[in-house]
Amino acid sequence: MKTKKIVVLCGNTDKDSFTGGLLDRYQASAEDAGHEVVRYNIGDMDFDPILHMGYKEIQHLEPILLELQAAIRECDHIVLGYPNWWCTMPAKLKGLFDRFWLPGFAFNFNKETKKIEAHLKGKTARVYVLSGSHSPFRTWWRFGDYTNEIQFGILEFAGIKTKVTTYGPCEKAGDTCRAKWIKEVEAHGKAGK
Repeated sequence: MKTKKIVVLCGNTDKDSFTGGLLDRYQASAEDAGHEVVRYNIGDMDFDPILHMGYKEIQHLEPILLELQAAIRECDHIVLGYPNWWCTMPAKLKGLFDRFWLPGFAFNFNKETKKIEAHLKGKTARVYVLSGSHSPFRTWWRFGDYTNEIQFGILEFAGIKTKVTTYGPCEKAGDTCRAKWIKEVEAHGKAGK
């Protein structure tokens, strides 16, 4: 098995949450298998999550955002975990993508061909979305696919082949169910996928 460079990003501002715990298990399993892992916890990252003027003015990136861009450029695989809050990602995580997932880094709009140029092709991603009180299927059935934004609107838009795994309802899950999820996450970590 080829080892990979992996960026793990905890999108829950509480890294001691179940989301953070699952990512801890992924990271430990990946490192035990020989993969090189760099970890970021959004709650520990100091940056302004608001893109104040859109793309009309350049908003300089804080050092942590430049560091994250460099880590993503160098990695083979990205692992992101976050809770489903109001059928989307937490606000600070959305703000992270608003700020650092920029033209020139993740993509460009070619004015001549009127096409999108994806800059992160060849990379893969695994996204874990955790639901608290409802099953992922029930949420999807009532409100539609709440993973489109991260999979297609952000990651695959930049050329990253992405797989999404949903777990829930986490608040009602028993030990047997949680153990099954953890085993699956550890298998992903070991395989670097």
